[in-house]
Amino acid sequence: MISLDTLRASRLSCYGYSKATSPHLDRIAREGVLFEKAFAADIPTEVAHTGIFTGKIGLTTGVVSHGSELTHLPKSTEWLPSMLRSAGFTTSAVDNLYQLKEWFARGYRYYMNSVGGNRWIDGRTVNELAMPWIEQHQDENFFLFLHYWDAHTPYLPPDSYVPEFYEAGKDPFDPRNKSMEGAYNHPAYPFFKHHHYDLVGEVTDSDYYDALYDAEIRYLDDRLKELDDHLEKLGIQEETMIILFGDHGESLTEHDIYWDHCGLYEPTVHVPMIIRWPGRIPAGRRVSGLVQQVDLLPTVLEAACKEGIAGIDPSKLVFPSGLDGISLWPSITGDADGTNDTLLLSECAWQAARAIRTQRYKFIRTYDSGPFTRPPRELYDLLEDPEETVNLAEALPELAESFEVQLNEWVERKLAGRADPMTRQLQEAGLPFRKRIEQILRSASMTWDEWYENPQRERFDSAIKHSR
Repeated sequence: MISLDTLRASRLSCYGYSKATSPHLDRIAREGVLFEKAFAADIPTEVAHTGIFTGKIGLTTGVVSHGSELTHLPKSTEWLPSMLRSAGFTTSAVDNLYQLKEWFARGYRYYMNSVGGNRWIDGRTVNELAMPWIEQHQDENFFLFLHYWDAHTPYLPPDSYVPEFYEAGKDPFDPRNKSMEGAYNHPAYPFFKHHHYDLVGEVTDSDYYDALYDAEIRYLDDRLKELDDHLEKLGIQEETMIILFGDHGESLTEHDIYWDHCGLYEPTVHVPMIIRWPGRIPAGRRVSGLVQQVDLLPTVLEAACKEGIAGIDPSKLVFPSGLDGISLWPSITGDADGTNDTLLLSECAWQAARAIRTQRYKFIRTYDSGPFTRPPRELYDLLEDPEETVNLAEALPELAESFEVQLNEWVERKLAGRADPMTRQLQEAGLPFRKRIEQILRSASMTWDEWYENPQRERFDSAIKHSR
């Protein structure tokens, strides 16, 4: 089970991208089932993975915020690795989410923490830990979770990967190019200066950052090929079920979001999801209906039960109560096309918002826009406006109102009388990522309100330099 952190579906060749970012992922998709409209119900990383391993959205678990000190997941909550281990699987992970919350290490017999000296984790490190472990345990029934971070900022691919995706002869540092001005003068600039821009250099061309992102995906694709080739070399590729998914996508300047994963727009919530299991599921099938990440848990449990794996006790794999996820097996076999007609989306990190996503429409209700300028209500016709550029909330007020009523009723129904964890977060602690910016601003002797009124790069850089 492979998490491809920050991987945007529309940037993969198998999802229609024109550049060759993902030749091996494309091959895996041809050999298995690709879900064309898979979505992250909760973003970003912490809440997405919590949903994946519980089969429940954030409103059910109470985990809706990324990086919040208020968040807690009770040990009584059913957790996929724990269930699989109790049924007889040898469980292992190459991952560093334990650095964020303790529950991400639950259920593993072996937990190999991939954290390094900085925030950027090379996929080569993941393979160096994973491949020997697979070789040592190849004769066992194992569940292995791998977490690749290559597509996450800062984009630092090997230099040899960049030319394929950046126009020859262009100078990414040409001072005449002003396309980075929006990013450099954004209210979130102090955070990204330290964690991204300073690490890449004085880039002036925004297209260069997009090229770096594409190059990271291609580098990641090569690491996945190494892993897959290793399975083939060991002779276990044909019997191994592989699940690949993005935990969330990435916005590349859309909606005033510069190389980050916030906002409930398609670049961030539409994620890749591909499953391959030779001889057990069809090859080359593409599912066009709506599915979500929480559907993976019941899918894995059903797979482990229905195949009658020797040494596995299926009585330990009973579906937990209150799941939001629905097994993907009917969609895999062709008996269904997706698991939902309507999805609930949520975020509470840079900004706090919820959304309803249907095959045609998306309605977004923003409660706190953080460092962004957002209307309280957004409505998009995704068939006519797939880029979500024309907000129809005022032009179609009755439709917008009906979606808001549906959203509120959905939230109340899921909470079933419990306090809303998003409301608690905003009232007691505020947006987690705004607090990160405030911490950085303090080092420049600036307040949030002072900076937000006049977010100019030169002003912040000068203040930082003066304070030092």
